[in-house]
Amino acid sequence: MIRLLIVDDHKMVREGLKIYLSTEPDIVVVGEAENGEEAARLTAELKPDVILMDLIMPRVDGIEGTKRCLEVHPGVRVIVLTSMPDDELVVPAIRAGALSYVLKDIAADELAETIRKAVSGQPTLHPVAAQRMMQELTAPPKASAGVEEITPRELEVLKLIAQGLSNKEIGERLFIGERTVKTHVSHLLEKLQLQDRTQLAIYALQNKLV
Repeated sequence: MIRLLIVDDHKMVREGLKIYLSTEPDIVVVGEAENGEEAARLTAELKPDVILMDLIMPRVDGIEGTKRCLEVHPGVRVIVLTSMPDDELVVPAIRAGALSYVLKDIAADELAETIRKAVSGQPTLHPVAAQRMMQELTAPPKASAGVEEITPRELEVLKLIAQGLSNKEIGERLFIGERTVKTHVSHLLEKLQLQDRTQLAIYALQNKLV
């Protein structure tokens, strides 16, 4: 039996997933969590084989939740199950340790097969997410500015973006306000002539800043 943990802040979504998967003879839902913090606690307690992880949740989001779950149970496979392939979240989610990235409109049989593949380490990526990953990971650095033009604080923010942290989490880590973090992000995008946080993360990776 494949032991499954469902993580989503909407109870109706969790119930729907349970109904979706209830007819599968080899999958059993062993727990539910409404945020990443609760997911990590239940992962340590229940030792699931696979986690269905939403991304946008209160308290602790899916990216940080993925990291925490893998810390307490390195063998677990995380499948991101989200409403849309957000360009800014695909790369950070994979970098956090997620194996697969699929959308909530996936058919029940396809989701079940994605879960089975995850157990054996086979990733499943929504086509848009896969395309985004290929574009970002194979594209050369687009920045014309160099690291020397970035202030020490901006460099700290850039490194944390590359680790998948949100603006709120960066602010808490650096003891600065979320609005200040947004300002640093805007300056980074302007200085490096990049379009979004994903490109910032790729820039940091390609320039060996993390």
